[in-house]
Amino acid sequence: MHKFSADTIYTVSGAPIKDGVIVTDDNGKILSIDTADQHDSSSVQKHQGSIIPGFVNTHCHLELSHMISQVNTGTGLIPFIKNVVAYREFPMDVIFDAIAKADDYMYEQGIVAVGDISNKLDTAAQKNKSKIRYYTFVEMFDFLQEGATEQFTAQYKDVFEGQSTAHGNQKSYVPHAPYSVSKNLFSIINDRNPESGITVSIHNQETPPENELFLSKTGDFIGFYEDFKFPLDHFHATTKTAIHYALEHMNPNCRSLFVHNTLTTADDIKAAQAWSDHVYWATCPNANLYIENRLPNYQAFLDTKARMTIGTDSLTSNWQLSVLEEMKTISRYQSYVPFATLLRWATLNGAQALGFEKDLGSLEVGKTPGLNLISVGEDQKLDQHSSVNRLI
Repeated sequence: MHKFSADTIYTVSGAPIKDGVIVTDDNGKILSIDTADQHDSSSVQKHQGSIIPGFVNTHCHLELSHMISQVNTGTGLIPFIKNVVAYREFPMDVIFDAIAKADDYMYEQGIVAVGDISNKLDTAAQKNKSKIRYYTFVEMFDFLQEGATEQFTAQYKDVFEGQSTAHGNQKSYVPHAPYSVSKNLFSIINDRNPESGITVSIHNQETPPENELFLSKTGDFIGFYEDFKFPLDHFHATTKTAIHYALEHMNPNCRSLFVHNTLTTADDIKAAQAWSDHVYWATCPNANLYIENRLPNYQAFLDTKARMTIGTDSLTSNWQLSVLEEMKTISRYQSYVPFATLLRWATLNGAQALGFEKDLGSLEVGKTPGLNLISVGEDQKLDQHSSVNRLI
């Protein structure tokens, strides 16, 4: 047995415990959570700071790890996408090395599970041996080209089949974004996935042109498609924001994870939550700043009791893959979000969004959630000096 104590234990599922003791077995399974007077102090590892569950990173592109610092900041989403396409191809040994290093880094940063976007098979081998649990989202798109859906998506069968479900890993087919997935492709994704019990991720409302496309068939995505010679003659504006197009075609019986949501309003959130009881939201604040120099309005998510989670996006659009750094960014720019709320976003909500809450996300007897030690100020806020050390 191993016994850990700290100034405060944040179970997430219950009230914080002052000077508590967590007892685990050799595999990190929690056997009990006690008070200090129940144990001989000499048998307890005492730490300064707070013990919390392992972090859950609900949105990452591990396969893009080799592109760190390759793409300029502050360009906006559409130039960013073009740069990713232009710079994506590297020697495979460089790609595999970057993937392994990024996976190791996330583990060291106290991350126990990752929702990861895959367009290729590049990450499959690393995931199969990783100490992190992965939910792989095999992401498909056809640039709204109804007649070419099969041509665009034929490659993804091999990508999906090559993703292992060993060690608790999971996988599903997912759409890329409202502006890049036709009605036909949404239907194919729904047919390939089980009817329920899975998570489907989709990029959502990350940039103004996305809403403009659906509201009025205007904005920079028109030129984007023209540059790639993809006709939009068949496309008609819905006169609603982009998320409504996704809601019309996604399966409400699955867990749905809407990612980024930089421009998502309270009305958009309410519409999604009326559509399904299984809606989750992923925010990637550092990526939003990297690409668009903007952040979501987190007050809208608090006011609607939205189940927010935290992602890092990729090293193409971020400076590091650390959930704690994402929490610190939110605290820096929108400090009204309480620490306890941020912690739930970073742990239990993320575990629930990926369907991993049986084992992860909170400190409860019977779970193996990982133990992180973090530093929090006396005012219960994160600051630039806050750090994380993985205990288990």
